Amino acid sequence: MISLVRRRRLALPFSTPPHTAVPAAADPPPSPLDATAVLETLSLYSNDWRRALEFFQWSASPAGASVPPTPATVARVVDILGKHFEFPLATSLLVSHHDPARGDPSFLRPALRSLLNRLAAANLIDDAVRAFDSTADSIGLRDEASFHALVDALCDHRRVDEAHHLCLGKEQPPFSPVTKTYNLLLRGWAKTRAWARLRHLWFDMDSRGVAKDLHSYSIYMDALAKSGKPWKAIKVFKEMKQKGMTIDVVAYNTAIHAVGFAQGVDFAIRLYRQMVDAGCKPNVSTFNTIVKLLCKEGRFKEGYAFVQNMHRSGIEPNVLTYHCFFQYLSRPQEVLRLFEKMFERGCRPRMDTYVMLIKRFGRWGFLRPVFIVWKAMEEQGLSPDAFAYNALIDALLQKGMVDLARKYDEEMLAKGLSPKPRKELGTKLPGAESDSDNALGGVL
Repeated sequence: MISLVRRRRLALPFSTPPHTAVPAAADPPPSPLDATAVLETLSLYSNDWRRALEFFQWSASPAGASVPPTPATVARVVDILGKHFEFPLATSLLVSHHDPARGDPSFLRPALRSLLNRLAAANLIDDAVRAFDSTADSIGLRDEASFHALVDALCDHRRVDEAHHLCLGKEQPPFSPVTKTYNLLLRGWAKTRAWARLRHLWFDMDSRGVAKDLHSYSIYMDALAKSGKPWKAIKVFKEMKQKGMTIDVVAYNTAIHAVGFAQGVDFAIRLYRQMVDAGCKPNVSTFNTIVKLLCKEGRFKEGYAFVQNMHRSGIEPNVLTYHCFFQYLSRPQEVLRLFEKMFERGCRPRMDTYVMLIKRFGRWGFLRPVFIVWKAMEEQGLSPDAFAYNALIDALLQKGMVDLARKYDEEMLAKGLSPKPRKELGTKLPGAESDSDNALGGVL
């Protein structure tokens, strides 16, 4: 990738290590198309369901690439169709890939989960339940795992009341509630910040004799920390240790976050060291939690030092690691330098990365970095979504560039990413007639 900014190189911990081999000048020959490439290409077409579907069908056809569909590729195209409310087409595609000769219907479980998730996201709760009862049954997947996928989808999209009624409000629920059922509902109430309902469900587990596992405690600790009671989360963590429970990395990460929130990042680092001494290997979330706490306090040098610790532990920074710095750094040039390091380290930005940077540069009033980020997004083959367009339009309007902002608003409308034009721009819907051309203009 061409340098984003002209500058003197800084030795940031995200920099390419000195021992890394320099790639040859000539580009290597393209590799044959495989399932991974199909999945990546589908992701690029996530905002254009027709192109995504055409490519998926071409990639699987003998006249095309002859790449057999995988659970991941089928799930991805179902997800894209659901994103654009093409639910009949998504359901038809899912069912068409059911092969009784395969013997194992779990091939389609990720696709079913994608369908349930998109239906829940669209608030089509009855349709989601029917998809579980009918579609899942037709492909041999109406089981407890699929039921939990339905409950998880409802909870993930804040329809916890419906999920709670489905699991506990009926005399004969589809499947008897178990620990995982309660864990999903606990996570749902935590997501909606309904702390009283969560606490009631927590004690209901005891009254019904449902065992609590490590995941239950992790959810409850996280909820206590987020509800403004991190000291209670720490108390629960200590109780877990006193009970002799084997603390895993997820529970430690939750406790580190709670300690950092209640007592500061130094206490979080102390608990991190205790975790390492206890033989529990940290993961990328562990480091990201501490890096974010350091960045929040403006201690960026120590944050970079923790990134070095990640490298020494054999863990590569992910997108969220970079987000920790992007969120709190206040110098545009430093943000751009770090943005380039993402590409040098092989960490691919997500769409929300681009949106975050465009918004930040726009608030600062710097348009050049905004267009650098936008161009990088296009070079990566990503199709901007409505959030990216709106962030760019806001930045342009802030600088008084109304004509250019209108151009991008029209482009967004033409792609069907926005239901209506912005009033302040006076943009017209594609193909819309003006009042003077309207035959009923003098009547209405």
